[in-house]
Amino acid sequence: MNDPKFVAPRASSSVIQVASYVLAAVMLWLVLHLHLLSALLAGLLVYELVQAATPLLGRRISGDRARMVVVAVLGAVVVGLLVLLILGAISFFRSELGNPDLLWQQQLMPLVEKARQQLPAMLVDHLPDSVDDLRDGLAALASKHATTLQTAGRGAARISVHILIGLVLGAIVALSRTRPAHQVGPLAAALGQRCQRLAGAFHDIVFAQIKISLVNTALTAVFLLGVLPVLGIHVPLAKTLVAITFIVGLLPVVGNLLSNTAVTIAALSVSLGVAIAALGFLILVHKLEYFLNARIVGSQIHAAAWELLVAMLLLEAAFGLPGVIAAPVYYAYLKGELEGQQLI
Repeated sequence: MNDPKFVAPRASSSVIQVASYVLAAVMLWLVLHLHLLSALLAGLLVYELVQAATPLLGRRISGDRARMVVVAVLGAVVVGLLVLLILGAISFFRSELGNPDLLWQQQLMPLVEKARQQLPAMLVDHLPDSVDDLRDGLAALASKHATTLQTAGRGAARISVHILIGLVLGAIVALSRTRPAHQVGPLAAALGQRCQRLAGAFHDIVFAQIKISLVNTALTAVFLLGVLPVLGIHVPLAKTLVAITFIVGLLPVVGNLLSNTAVTIAALSVSLGVAIAALGFLILVHKLEYFLNARIVGSQIHAAAWELLVAMLLLEAAFGLPGVIAAPVYYAYLKGELEGQQLI
């Protein structure tokens, strides 16, 4: 065994493949178990954006060193744009909601007052009568759940740090792939294939869902900011609802349900008729999303909407909200691996 000429027998390719699948499954489980999904998704997003943008410039630049510079610059630009996008979204919501005191008096209380006129008496008794009652009620609720709010605040800060780290790691990984290829062991090569398939699944799901969310957001904006104002109807927080529609619309299927609920509640504050009209319009949009899912997402990963719903239900039961977010990507990855082995 100590003979320098001795070479250990190499494991068979089937054993190496199985080992890579097991390691990939364990890592994906750990991502959810250790609450690292935000870092993984942020890293994959930057990686895919850099990989998509590099060929546009790489064809005009020769040499590995020049290509590495291009990828490094693109990575820095992508990370900077994403950070600016997050800051811009925060600034937008602040400007839309305005001064907190004015928010109480000019937006929330009119919503409550109009809701009192629309809802049954048994529900009206539980609504606040004035701005002070509303503020006191929320303050009491915050005091009662102070520990939960503190935990949520720490969780939000931790997620923000994870996202920033993921953004940087995604850029670093995209940069490292531009270096000259070196001989790697069979297990490393197999794991590289798993990572490439995961990145491909993320690309298929996320970029397809962005297209669907853009269509839903455009239709909602036309309805809330175009059609209703022309008819003399102004739904409160319309711009915020449009922004929320795009953000939650990045979640397949359930995102449209969440945005529909928010828009219908806001429309109910205007009148019951407007709420019914909004609900009817949003049902049409929801049906359109099923069609878009079948054409866009389904064509990418060959999966029907009900398959994604089952995957989301199972992972939600196991991991909660992070499971819902991860389910489409995980399911697309699983299906890609099965198709790669010609098992389905």
